Amino acid sequence: MATGVFSELRAKIKERTLRTDKWWLQPLITFAVLFSFIIYATFRASENKYYYLEPLVSPFYSPCLSTACVEGSSPLGQPFNNEYFGIGISPALFILIFPLGFRMTCYYYRKSYYRAFWMSPPACAVAEPHAKYTGETRAPLILQNGHRWFFYAGLVFNVLLTYDAIIAFRNEEKEWGHMSIGTLVLVFSAAMLWMYSLSCHTCRHTIGGRLKHFSKHPVRYKAWTFISALNHKHPTYAWISLFGVAFADIYVRQVASGAWTNFYLF
Repeated sequence: MATGVFSELRAKIKERTLRTDKWWLQPLITFAVLFSFIIYATFRASENKYYYLEPLVSPFYSPCLSTACVEGSSPLGQPFNNEYFGIGISPALFILIFPLGFRMTCYYYRKSYYRAFWMSPPACAVAEPHAKYTGETRAPLILQNGHRWFFYAGLVFNVLLTYDAIIAFRNEEKEWGHMSIGTLVLVFSAAMLWMYSLSCHTCRHTIGGRLKHFSKHPVRYKAWTFISALNHKHPTYAWISLFGVAFADIYVRQVASGAWTNFYLF
């Protein structure tokens, strides 16, 4: 059969889709949530205040390495003069590059925002409006191939945010053995970020990829099995961690601004 016959015999349907369900609802919700997060994250990174009150620090500003940061807000100190960051530029804008880069290049989030923002395609069995598709071979989508490196950078930030959660077991006088609502918020946020990272497809490949014989690598096989089980819930951890880190920042902001009281459980 000659080339092109299949396309000639295909039914010519003018409708974009024959689906009768509310297929547009999921991409609409995804668009609303992600766009709201982008607006909030941009606002918070530009606000450059209300991000630290002993012992709580916002995940959006950790680690705050600039000399313009509030003293004590970074466990690594503040070695960089604010001139290196540019006059009037919040240090959070440089910190957010890495976790946002990891999240934006994530395989699951690619599917989500490709559908919600670029409508490529907006849903299964729904035609997309684009005349051609070049995939991730050209700018700017070729940057998606850097996901592995953003994953490694994200692990570093997970360690730092875990440290911040541990520090939150102190009180305002830096005495250990205390737990506040803020402690629980930071611990939950850090834990969900770890679950999101460990359930990542890149993490699964890093642990068990390029192995010819699992029998010769029993430790990596056990780890790969565990990561594979987490991988099934990667979309769930992606959304929970997104809301978790956003609420952690909101909580710290409200406490640092004096709007909320950080009540201690003991």
